[in-house]
Amino acid sequence: MTYPAVSTAVDLVNAPLLYKGKVRELYDLGEEVLIVVTDRISAFDYVLDPAVPEKGNVLNRLSAFWFGQTSELMENHVVHIDVDRLGGIVKDREALRNRIMVVRKAERIDIECVVRGCITGGGWRQYQETGKVNGIGLPAGLRKNAQLSQPIFTPAAKNDVGHDEDIPFEKMQELIGAELALELKEKSLKLFAFAREYCEERGIILADCKFEFGLLDGKVILIDEIFTPDASRFWAKDKYALDIEIDSMDKEPVRTYLSASSWDKNSTPDPLPAEVVEETTRRYLDIYHRLTGKTL
Repeated sequence: MTYPAVSTAVDLVNAPLLYKGKVRELYDLGEEVLIVVTDRISAFDYVLDPAVPEKGNVLNRLSAFWFGQTSELMENHVVHIDVDRLGGIVKDREALRNRIMVVRKAERIDIECVVRGCITGGGWRQYQETGKVNGIGLPAGLRKNAQLSQPIFTPAAKNDVGHDEDIPFEKMQELIGAELALELKEKSLKLFAFAREYCEERGIILADCKFEFGLLDGKVILIDEIFTPDASRFWAKDKYALDIEIDSMDKEPVRTYLSASSWDKNSTPDPLPAEVVEETTRRYLDIYHRLTGKTL
């Protein structure tokens, strides 16, 4: 049986809903949390219709893959990803197969840890205005998409409503303490270096990415998702160029379509055309295959 896209798991899970994000839903299992990765897609701060088939499947499997790859570098929150172990908690196991993750409860550190290996996106806009990114001075004359000689750590203070706020490292130290801030910076840079080398060997440039960390019994662990198309900017090496908008390996078809449409970005947009949804599914399946060597 082929299952349609999953927009929500609320009617499929016998557990209290803790949190519903743009894509993920968190359910309370007592000492643990069940994360369900839906097929919802967002752009420009709006959740769009329809959901994108296989997107949640790819995001969840990729996170599980990377948590496994990096487990020796850093402890993470994963307990298991086996829907069959959930018994009666899940009403339809096949509908949620490959899109669940049971994790340990950790206290989230309210800092988004961003590492940039290239000067692009929001970092490029900051650099154009100030010559700096998050207060970090960079050489004059850099061009858009230039690869930095050393990756930079550019944290943001998390806001559950609205945009996260880019902050200098000194502000991060004030918010969470100097020792913890330094630990998160070092761990973020180490994780980025590992993944960048892995991607390079597969013809992919990891331009930038973000991490979230939590505290469990006083120890820092990696939480949320890592090195997925929703948390990283992947470029195919054969598409790389300076001074252009590089077609990234994620939901770019959606952003491109919306940007070219008459949508005012202040109201819920019309449903996405079928061809945009299909191309977006293809993009997610492609990056999964290129990173893992597997197909869904």
